[in-house]
Amino acid sequence: MPPYSQKVMEHFLNPKNVGVMENPDGIGEVGNPVCGDMMTFYISVKNNHLKDIKFQTFGCGAAIAVSSMVSEMAKGKTLEEALTITNKQVAEELGGLPQNKMHCSNLGAEALHKAIEDYKRKKLNESAPSTKTKIEEKEVEKEDECSCPYCDMALTEPIPYCKSCGASVSVCPECGEVTRFESDSCLKCGAKITKK
Repeated sequence: MPPYSQKVMEHFLNPKNVGVMENPDGIGEVGNPVCGDMMTFYISVKNNHLKDIKFQTFGCGAAIAVSSMVSEMAKGKTLEEALTITNKQVAEELGGLPQNKMHCSNLGAEALHKAIEDYKRKKLNESAPSTKTKIEEKEVEKEDECSCPYCDMALTEPIPYCKSCGASVSVCPECGEVTRFESDSCLKCGAKITKK
């Protein structure tokens, strides 16, 4: 049996909904520091439905295929329906993934869920109901502590890189939130981030 299904190859070679969205209603960004996969989902919402979805993925073929499939599965659904999309459903829609690539399906569903949470936070001006992964539920978040968006280690001072993993980071000029260097806007407040 080939390592990837025909459907995975189709979505890898011809991904749907690739790109950046101008003025998105929500942005969800996730990454896996072990394998290096990074996914950013942009959503546009109208009447509680996902009107449009775009994504940018840096990673392997499975990560690109997963992002494409998640965007196709979610487009047109209500926010509540989109929040029920699971990594298992994504893998099944793709005709299966090799065991060592199953983490990609987790990232795709999580990035979509984070984009919806971001939209709800912005719309309601309060925290959206949690759709955290099991790993995140075990972590204790500290409001006053900045952490690296790549390795999640605490940042002790505002510097342009993480001393733990060496990744470049950006600091939002509006709210001071630390975000990924390649991000064009702050995930917390939405302010534009200019690179130096």
